[in-house]
Amino acid sequence: MSTSSSPALVRSEVRVTGALAAIFGLRMFGLFMLLPVFAVFGASLPGATPFLIGLAVGAYGLVQALLQLPFGMLSDRFGRRPLLVIGLLLFAAGGVVAACADTIYGVIAGRAIQGGGAVAAVIMALVTDVISEQHRTRAMAGIGMSVGGAFVLALILGPLLASGLGLSGLFWLSTGLALLGLLVVLVWVPDPKVRVREAQLPLPQRLLRIIRDPLMVRLNSGIFVLHALLTASFVVIPGVLSERLGLPLPQHSLLYLVVFLASFIAMVPLIIASERRGQRPIMAISVSLLILSLVMLALGGGKLWLIGAALWVFFTGFNALEALLPSLVGRAAPVGTRGTALGIYSSCQFLGVFVGGAAGGWLLQQFGSGMVFWAAAVLCAGWLVLVLGMPPLVKLESRVLPLPVAAEQADDWASRLLSVQGVLEAVALPEDGIALLKVAPAELDEVALARQAEGAVTAV
Repeated sequence: MSTSSSPALVRSEVRVTGALAAIFGLRMFGLFMLLPVFAVFGASLPGATPFLIGLAVGAYGLVQALLQLPFGMLSDRFGRRPLLVIGLLLFAAGGVVAACADTIYGVIAGRAIQGGGAVAAVIMALVTDVISEQHRTRAMAGIGMSVGGAFVLALILGPLLASGLGLSGLFWLSTGLALLGLLVVLVWVPDPKVRVREAQLPLPQRLLRIIRDPLMVRLNSGIFVLHALLTASFVVIPGVLSERLGLPLPQHSLLYLVVFLASFIAMVPLIIASERRGQRPIMAISVSLLILSLVMLALGGGKLWLIGAALWVFFTGFNALEALLPSLVGRAAPVGTRGTALGIYSSCQFLGVFVGGAAGGWLLQQFGSGMVFWAAAVLCAGWLVLVLGMPPLVKLESRVLPLPVAAEQADDWASRLLSVQGVLEAVALPEDGIALLKVAPAELDEVALARQAEGAVTAV
């Protein structure tokens, strides 16, 4: 069997990755552009207090944390694309509510409704459905970079857009971006027919399989810590740049842009190395980079060059982990629980955002900026211990088959493939005339698979 990817598979993967990266980027830009301006513009809303302004910012993350798991589980049962459509419509509706609000309470309600569009787990599950394991880390990196790019662009453009459109205009713009993402879903995102041996496991069994899995515990803890560190750090960093270093706000955006581009260049070798040497050692290196950056930030004082270098180190490790962690979750999730597993993973991510922001603000108020970075470094060191103790992943393999049946028969055909010993998952892509399989090579009955496939079997 050939070890090269088929041209049809490569085209399918590039198209899906680009479409999902666009959806993620459009949605996150609509969120991030509020961050550098909401504290200023929100203060003029009737009833606004510092606490309620903070609640309006955090309401999105809290609702996301609560709903990622239900969205992921529902996508296991009803498919990925319908849940993407529902999530983007909720995000758009929340933008309309917030844009029409004339008090802080209306904005809080709109932000909470936007948070109801909890599609991060669904998008990552779709990536693991249709992207082969050999290319999955790069696909996750592409999607992660779209989020990072949206973050940087929002920091730069948010203040400019707000001065022209106002707060209400920003929410209308976020609604328009959500509808544009919906168009991408309907036109370019496939609706794969996924069949796994244990897809109908009862919910308690699915949850127990994930909660008891030692590798999943480490991965979920990791994404919680990663986003808690990010949020806690950025409660402090803008103030350090403005108050301690005297850097004007427009120059913050320029600094972030330079740092982000430099960190992307440094991240690429880590991603390539993870595909050749395994993810665990590269995860350990990336977490160590985070610890180093946090110590540098704690000791940075009034030195701009040291703060800039620390941010470069931070985002190099952060971006690498943003690509590695969801890829590992997709591989490690017990069969039949992928959407549920990614729902729990995304809930931990957004819970980390909420906890990091609250804890970072409290530590800053009580003990100063240095303590935020030291506390984050200690938390990150605990994460490094978990990474070093990670159990190895079970070796699985992806296969691509030519689709020998009509589109309307693809679902039944994928189900028949699961009768073959060693086939754990089958995904039919009628649009591309292929099917993707996840198999356990040591258990696979190659003869039976060739008979069921009614065509040549090509390894990818």
